[in-house]
This record gives sequence, C-alpha cells and structure tokens, in this order.
Amino acid sequence: MSKDGLSIRRFVVDSEDDGIRLDRWFKRHLPDASFNIVSRWARTGQLRVDGKRAAPGDRIEAGQEIRVPPAEAATDARPKKARPQISEEMAEFARSLVIHKDKAALVINKPAGLATQGGTKTESHVDGLLDALCFELEGRPKLVHRLDKDTSGALLLARTPRAAGHFSKAFSSRTARKVYWALVMGVPEIYDGVIDLPLAKQPGTGGEKMHVDEKEGQTARTRYRVVERAGNRCCWVELQPYTGRTHQLRVHMAAIGHPIVGDGKYGGKDAFLTGTISRKMHLHARRIRIDHPDGGHIDVRADLPPHMAESFADLGLDIELGDALVLDEPKKSETPEGKRRAAAARAKDVRKERKGERRSRGEVKAPPKTTRAKPAAKPKGRKK
Repeated sequence: MSKDGLSIRRFVVDSEDDGIRLDRWFKRHLPDASFNIVSRWARTGQLRVDGKRAAPGDRIEAGQEIRVPPAEAATDARPKKARPQISEEMAEFARSLVIHKDKAALVINKPAGLATQGGTKTESHVDGLLDALCFELEGRPKLVHRLDKDTSGALLLARTPRAAGHFSKAFSSRTARKVYWALVMGVPEIYDGVIDLPLAKQPGTGGEKMHVDEKEGQTARTRYRVVERAGNRCCWVELQPYTGRTHQLRVHMAAIGHPIVGDGKYGGKDAFLTGTISRKMHLHARRIRIDHPDGGHIDVRADLPPHMAESFADLGLDIELGDALVLDEPKKSETPEGKRRAAAARAKDVRKERKGERRSRGEVKAPPKTTRAKPAAKPKGRKK
C-alpha cells in the first residue's frame, strides 16, 4: 500500500475477511470511505479486485488484491460519537466475568440485571464493556447473540470477524445448543415435553412484550425437562430452545401454566414465592455448546448467580442432577438448511414423477398382435 494518500492504494485480503462482501471490508478497514464513495468508485471503474472491476456487493477471498483510489474527504459522513472510556474498576469487573478464552472466542458469565446491549435509559451493558476484553488482540470482541437483561449465564463473544461470521451462521442454522435452568411455579403434569407455540409481538406494548399467536406468530419450539421438584409449589426445569424468539422461554412456560419464578412480566403476581426465595427472575443460561471455527467444540458451563444458588439451597435442590442430563444433538432435518434440502429433494421427486407421466401420455401403444389359427393337421394313417 502506498503511504501517501494521493496515490493508488493496494491491500491484500486477510484470511479473517475471506468470504465477506466488499462493502463490509471497507467498513472494517477503511471506515472513512462511505458507501456512496465506494459505490462511485465501483461505477467509474476505479475500484478493482485482482485487476477486474468490482461492485460493493461482490464477495472477496483471502489473498486477493484490492485496488483503491486515493483517499478523499467524505462529504456525507457524520461525526462519530466516541465511546465513553471504561474505568479501571469496570475493566476489572468485565474481565472477572470471563469463564472461557481462546483465539476465536470468549464466554462470559453475565450477571442478572446487566443488559447485553444499550438502549433507552440503559447505560450499563455488556457492549459497553467490550473494550476491556481485547486482551492480546487489537480489535474488541463482538456480540453474536444476546441474553435478556434479567437472565444470567453463558454469553458467547467472537474475538475475530471470521469467528463472528462462523458463530452467527451456527446460531441461524440452529446447530448451536443452549441449556437454561429455571425455577417455575408448580409442577407440569408431563415431565419431559416439547412446547410448540408460535410467538409474535403483543399489540399495544411497543414491541416490549410477546404473546402466543397461532395465526400470525413465528414458529417457536422449546424442550423442557423437570429435573427436580420442591413439593408442589415449584420445580426446577431444564430448558432447551430449538428456536430463538424474543422471550421465548418465558412466554412458553407461562403459556403452559408454569411461569418462571420472579417473572412478573409474563406470570404476574402468581410468579413469586413467599418466604426466603428471591423476587429476582430465576432463569440462567447454564451451558452453551457450539462448533469452533478451527474444529472441535466450545462447551462451557456457567455457575448459578447468587440469588439462584441461594434458592436452590433453600429448596434442597441437587445441582449435580441437572448436569447429568444428556444434551440434545441438533437434527439436521430440523435445521433451516436441512429443511431446504428436504424440500429440494421432494421437488426433484415431483419433477421426475411428472416427467414420467408426460412420457407415458405421449407413448402410442402398439395394437395387440393377432394370430391366425392354423387348421388342424390331418391324422396320418396307414394305407390299407
């Protein structure tokens, strides 16, 4: 690459950027070049990949050379809002949450009450702590999924763009597995079942609340297993979401009449236990298992938050029982990719059948052969 900003610049695509769109590459490495500028370079032939004209939506591969025109001022660029500096105390707090670390990923044990991302009137969140989790790498880690503010437990972070793409694909294809532990009110009659109820945003709540909607809702499936019961007042359940809808576990458990303890949003006043049991929500992401970008798996368990550990102790629940349960393996036939392949195979079979029908209709059947009966031979006799 040329050092001065007035000459053609050349870059070699790194392995971390293999397969991404060209406009995404600019956003990562040359953020001052706005999308409008990149589009204009492409239209005028100034933007080249391996000497050929390229468009912003083209996919690039590791080892390719990107030729970029001289830098120019972005007339439509808005001043970026600087992220607030993290105090050393908050940085130490963020690092204390890490329970797994490798070259591609971090897993933190998110405490209940800490939001994953910022929003209206939300100043403290995981996204605001990521600058403290760079460690030996230059870039800050990236969020690839989220947990509700009041849900504690294992939260996966990608440390590189390549890992972020890999993990995002794993979540969207539903090959990642997450296990939640919860205390719920009462005891389900069926100890091991699958809740299959579509969910949609509840009208009049500004998108802040979900509800079961059989007509317009999106598919949502949750497996639950009763691990141990505390009499009839409540029980401990293991939850495995097969889909990832907003508030899915909370809505599903409330829908079958067993809201999560402490979840007043969906269980109302009936979601609280009397006595020494905390009024905080008792929902914890205990385990996450996902394919690693470099092979093998990431399989991490997160310890219970203090309020849930105290509730388990007060109710006499044995934590070892939960970890003894076998984790469901994702069925390829139930993933979006598996369903697409199955649909394509069915369509292919239908085409073959129709093709066979057209051939059979076009064939002209030959008339049956007729044979003339030969006259019976005269019996041979002796001449007298």
